[in-house]
Amino acid sequence: MDRDSCQVKHLSEEKANTLRKDLFTKDTFHDLAETFKVLGDPTRLKIIHLLSKQELCVCALASILKVTDSVTSHQLRTLRNLRLVKFRKDGQMTYYTLDDDHIKNLFNEGLAHVRERK
Repeated sequence: MDRDSCQVKHLSEEKANTLRKDLFTKDTFHDLAETFKVLGDPTRLKIIHLLSKQELCVCALASILKVTDSVTSHQLRTLRNLRLVKFRKDGQMTYYTLDDDHIKNLFNEGLAHVRERK
């Protein structure tokens, strides 16, 4: 017998409707999927990790990561477009931080999960 085959051939329509009502909008699921997709890049995760520690400029991030300013700027633009990071200007300098604690929590939960010993 296949362990993945369903032994229950029918879910009541009432239960299905109840669960269906709990689904979020297509846009919400799309935005969430996009957030997880963006977090699927190791360089962007490193940036999030560093920005969870302190505010940094592009050149500082690039130096720490040993990548070009251009690569760093591109990654920050991607993160900014999904509101994962924000920036502030101080004269000609631009400093980046995480947009809010949700991003830090999301990163930390993912990190805890991959560090878990089974």
